[in-house]
Amino acid sequence: MSDAIKHECGLAFIRLRKPFSYYLQKYGTVLYGLNKLYLLMEKQHNRGQDGAGVASVKLNIEPGHPFLHRIRSANHQPIADIFSKIMGEVKDLEQYQPDITQHPGLMKGHISHLGELLLGHLRYGTQGRNLVEFCHPFIKRNTIPAHNLALAGNFNLVNTDELFDLIGIDPGDFQKQSDLAAMMEVIHHFLVRGDEASPGNLDVAGLLKKAVPLFDGGFTVGGLIGNGDSFVFRDAHGIRPAYYYVSEDVVVAASERAAIRTVFNVGENEVMELMPGKGLIVKADGAVSVETILEPKQRRACSFERIYFSRGSDEKIYRERIALGYNLSEQILNAINHDLKNTIFSFIPNTAEVAFYGLWKGMDDYLEKVKIQRILSWGKDFTEDKLREMLSRKIRVEKVAIKDVKMRTFITEDSSRNEMVQHVYDVTYGTVQKDVDTLVVIDDSIVRGTTLKQSIIRMLARLKPKKIIVVSSAPQIRYPDCYGIDMSKLGDFIAFRAAVELMKERGKEGCLQEIYDRCKELARTGQLHTENVVQRLYKPFTAEEIAGKVAQLITPPEIDIPVQVIFQTIESLHRACPTNTGDWYFTGDYPTPGGNKVVNKAFLNYMEGKNVRGY
Repeated sequence: MSDAIKHECGLAFIRLRKPFSYYLQKYGTVLYGLNKLYLLMEKQHNRGQDGAGVASVKLNIEPGHPFLHRIRSANHQPIADIFSKIMGEVKDLEQYQPDITQHPGLMKGHISHLGELLLGHLRYGTQGRNLVEFCHPFIKRNTIPAHNLALAGNFNLVNTDELFDLIGIDPGDFQKQSDLAAMMEVIHHFLVRGDEASPGNLDVAGLLKKAVPLFDGGFTVGGLIGNGDSFVFRDAHGIRPAYYYVSEDVVVAASERAAIRTVFNVGENEVMELMPGKGLIVKADGAVSVETILEPKQRRACSFERIYFSRGSDEKIYRERIALGYNLSEQILNAINHDLKNTIFSFIPNTAEVAFYGLWKGMDDYLEKVKIQRILSWGKDFTEDKLREMLSRKIRVEKVAIKDVKMRTFITEDSSRNEMVQHVYDVTYGTVQKDVDTLVVIDDSIVRGTTLKQSIIRMLARLKPKKIIVVSSAPQIRYPDCYGIDMSKLGDFIAFRAAVELMKERGKEGCLQEIYDRCKELARTGQLHTENVVQRLYKPFTAEEIAGKVAQLITPPEIDIPVQVIFQTIESLHRACPTNTGDWYFTGDYPTPGGNKVVNKAFLNYMEGKNVRGY
């Protein structure tokens, strides 16, 4: 998306089911697991750029020797930083023992992270804190192996304070700021109880069944236990994605199906989705089971996964993004009065490219129908030149903008900074007929509208088109997220600001006060979670009215070229992405009570001028 927002985190889990000597013999390297973990993390790099971490557990280690290791990085290239340090240990050993990589036992004893259980994490800092201390995995250490725990996940919780209260912990300053710290304490609490109740025979599914129902949020979480057991579990609505693959050699889980398929070169049907409420449990002896941890509820898998976050190399996601673009065809044809001859189509940014291909196909299908109708209407009254001219008509597509990846805005002075931001994109001159062509550009979603106003609209206006139409393959983002994406402040959303402006223009400021008063009353009685009051803000307006106001808000005052904004409809989104129905960003229909609490709190913050998260 042209607006930068904090993305989702990514999870990578590998359990080696054979001795290290097996991988040396079959794959030629004792580092097979670490190599695969590196690839699995890199193939999900789109999900995390603020930091990364790796934890490992070694099996059958003599007492007194470390078996749980962790390394984290918040450097500019955290994955590379982590694995360069891990491989640095190998290179140091090879200086004195050049053939040590041919000795699995020695390698396991000397290389810290050469364990049978591996957990990798890619982090986007949803709390705006990019310190290494906030990078997953988190760990708990203990002299009793089964009381050691490493935990990492893709999630946000909205009830962290309540969790600490439930287990009687007074959190410190760091713990208060971290969802994972709260989750860690709860799971560890039941882990210790479970081991004390049945030493040496830990019931992993049982302890998760006690801990996980306490979490309010969307989550995919992986864990390693010091006794050799491990797990991955998913929330009851399937909000956050999770996939797994099991073979004789490995058990693998990740946030993206395509990453597993690519790294392990397996077919689509070999990679399974970890269904909502399920837990993938791997025991210390390598036995694998999928258990029901939570009773599954209505599937509300996040639609933003399909629109933007997950890699488009997954064949299902690719087809869905094509459909998102295709479904916009009719709205755009109406907006350009079906004048394809004088319309140019393009996309900004590159993440919108697949939806652009779908839109292109939709335009091309319409043009084919026009050609057939025209030719049939001629009967026998046509010449070869007339027929050739009709058949040669094409949809006009151009690469009208190129992002300058070298641009960095170091200047902090507002007036100068705005001047710099305008040049993040380079325009392609000579592609548009001045004052004749309409320019249609598709974006995957419009969140804040800041980049559109400060850079893209100004840049496109240099081409002097007759009209600019900005198309969003996502519907209007009206409500905050609290399940793993950092979109928690209502005032940031261009659709919200548009609705507020319409309220003011039509003399309905009293409605804002009514919503505010209702939120305050719910807060006073501890009932913020019971309803989404902010939905009332949008009821007086049609989606087209809000889109019209958005167009005004993103048009710089000095631009006199007409600008129109077209959004995907909720109905066409569901047609394109039928299995990912989680649409609370657009509809305010949250899958858990915590969502209502967050949106109402976000509105209170907005009205009170507090620039803080709603959870």
